[in-house]
Amino acid sequence: MGAGTAAAGAALPAPGRAVVETASRAVSGRASQAVAYAYAAIGKPYVWGATGPSAFDCSGLTQAAWQAAGVSLPRTTYTQINAGHRVARSQLVPGDLVFFYSGISHVGLYIGGGQMIHAPHPGAPVRIAPIDEMPFAGASRPA
Repeated sequence: MGAGTAAAGAALPAPGRAVVETASRAVSGRASQAVAYAYAAIGKPYVWGATGPSAFDCSGLTQAAWQAAGVSLPRTTYTQINAGHRVARSQLVPGDLVFFYSGISHVGLYIGGGQMIHAPHPGAPVRIAPIDEMPFAGASRPA
């Protein structure tokens, strides 16, 4: 799915927009900036170890998205889960980091409505996907 393409017919926000409309609610502030950055990365290739701006791996995408919002995150998935504070799945809001698999080996950026933007694996570009696509392991909210 390329930039400007929407899942389920929903319009994607323009990059840099002050408030990002998500599937569930409007987001403002730093989370809005992180989510807008992730939307702008849709369609860019997955490259292991890449931190943008032209390619990403999963934790490189989340790190770059939050860096665009002025928040520094650790580089790896298994260290990002300890950035900010943990949140329950039922309390997710857009901008939260969502983690998957035993051993915390994948991360995405929650955008609302049970969806995330993530860099899935080599050969698959950054895209929107349901968080139910993989075994959920936890979530954290960057400061």
